[in-house]
Amino acid sequence: MKVIEQAIVGKVSQEACEDGMAVNDGFVAVIDGSTSKTPIEINPGMSNGRYCMELVKRYVCSMPFDTSVESFCTGVTELLRSAVVSAGCNMSRLKECPTERPAASAVVYSVSRSQVWMVGDCQCIVDGVLYENKKPQEDSLATKRSEYLLRAMAAGLEVADIQTDDPGRKHVINELVESCKGQNVTYSVIDGFDIPLDKVKVIDVRGGCDVILASDGYPFLKGTLAESEETLAALLRDDPLCVRRFKATKGLMKGNKSFDDRCYVRFSP
Repeated sequence: MKVIEQAIVGKVSQEACEDGMAVNDGFVAVIDGSTSKTPIEINPGMSNGRYCMELVKRYVCSMPFDTSVESFCTGVTELLRSAVVSAGCNMSRLKECPTERPAASAVVYSVSRSQVWMVGDCQCIVDGVLYENKKPQEDSLATKRSEYLLRAMAAGLEVADIQTDDPGRKHVINELVESCKGQNVTYSVIDGFDIPLDKVKVIDVRGGCDVILASDGYPFLKGTLAESEETLAALLRDDPLCVRRFKATKGLMKGNKSFDDRCYVRFSP
């Protein structure tokens, strides 16, 4: 297996970045820690998203070569559950309050299985075909935020003001929090609770084709890193709030490098 190109870029800084990558002889993975919607930190001094990403990365690097998708889902869930229990978290409360769980999405390539596994909101390109695994309500909430901000801007609200304090995000935040109740019910995610395998997307990879794994920080995933970066740069220039060409539940905030952390790896199995 040959890694052709890769990148990890934090929207604020590398130190705070919640995206990560794991690469060894048996697996390639991109892990996207979920943006926390609670002030409670499982590991003080580190966001819940970054903490979960680091745990998943460590687990992928330790997996036996012939690990199956079922074993991955079971094992990474057990690891995260053990970590939050050791941190003193109440699992009964976490069951009732999904927003307080550290969570992450992951897209993993298995060398021995010649498969890509997609758990949660992530994306990949296999043999030139784009695959996504979005949360069920993500597009509708992004559209709702977009419509709210477009009306506000038509009434005189400035882009610079929104980039300091986004009222569109506030407009949908309660529904975003509510949508978290679908974790491992209507969609899969790594959060210490059992992952429904029917919500995990598995893609068979034929020999001889390049594979690209990426987080959703690349809104228009392309066949090379340069193309993906160029398309993102154009979006941030022309639609920094992410309300027109690409609708999202958050936009580019003042001082940030992008609307989200991003991670990309292209390799030849």
